[in-house]
Amino acid sequence: MRRVSAEKIEHLRKLSTKDGVISALAIDQRGSLRKMIQEGGGVEDIQSAVEEFKVSISEELTSYASSILLDPEYGLPAAEKRDSSAGLLLAYEETGYDATEPGRLPDLLPEWSAKRIKEAGANGVKFLLYYDVDEDEKINDWKHAFVERIGSECEAENIPYFLEIITYDANDDNSKSLAFAKQKPNKVNKAMKIFSQDRFNVDVLKVEVPVNMNYVEGYTKGEVAYSREEALGYFKEQEESTSLPYIYLSAGVSAELFNDTLKFAKEAGNSFNGVLCGRATWKDSIPIYANSGDTATREWLKSTGKSNIETLNDVLSQTATPWLDKIQEK
Repeated sequence: MRRVSAEKIEHLRKLSTKDGVISALAIDQRGSLRKMIQEGGGVEDIQSAVEEFKVSISEELTSYASSILLDPEYGLPAAEKRDSSAGLLLAYEETGYDATEPGRLPDLLPEWSAKRIKEAGANGVKFLLYYDVDEDEKINDWKHAFVERIGSECEAENIPYFLEIITYDANDDNSKSLAFAKQKPNKVNKAMKIFSQDRFNVDVLKVEVPVNMNYVEGYTKGEVAYSREEALGYFKEQEESTSLPYIYLSAGVSAELFNDTLKFAKEAGNSFNGVLCGRATWKDSIPIYANSGDTATREWLKSTGKSNIETLNDVLSQTATPWLDKIQEK
């Protein structure tokens, strides 16, 4: 049971549905989103284009979400345009990592702090960490200290701390391979257990599912990494790895597969507490924006985008559990 201040609980309520489920829309992508928009051609001012795209997502879809995750670099105009009912999470990390050095080491936006994120009207701080439990002990100890510092900041400001963990293999960059799929359950579940320790002051874990669903028996037409029963077992291990609230990220899979994955997690008995879903909801609108502009994008968002998020909300109503039983006021 995580014990937090009354102020943190109020922020968490703002980020959630009335039932205590986090149904959040994620569009804090920066480098990857720039690249995807530029690949469509026809965009001259990429800063303005990314900002405009995020505003469109915010204006058209936040009335169907409990909150939105944005970034201070491109997302502040979109934060101002969100529906009044939606809470706000802001990302604290710089996008990407230095690929020339080992460890995928993180860094923070130099002009921001937990205090400034709170002053900007956010209800939570999100930090993304790339983590391999099997990497060099010195690298991981450095990352532990980094996560601790942010946790201390958030405790001082009474603002919820959302830690997003992306696992990888330090010796193999192909995260979509069969080999990595076989390692993924161990890496995801051990990382969750580590960062659930009180010393990190994490309030909500934003995590991957513990398997690559594209390699699960019954969900793949190709190679199989896990039988259905093995996959269910890894989900059960994930549930046992933490007592903190945890929510799932969509990891860029299709909306249909993400919905199927949430149902699978429910079948395994996982008490996950919602989602921070990004690309699964809106990624198909990127080429429309790049080729046809904002008006055409908004038409797509009002129809297919809305349908994607409403379908996800329906699945969440059947699968997610409130975080209220995992958080207690100090």
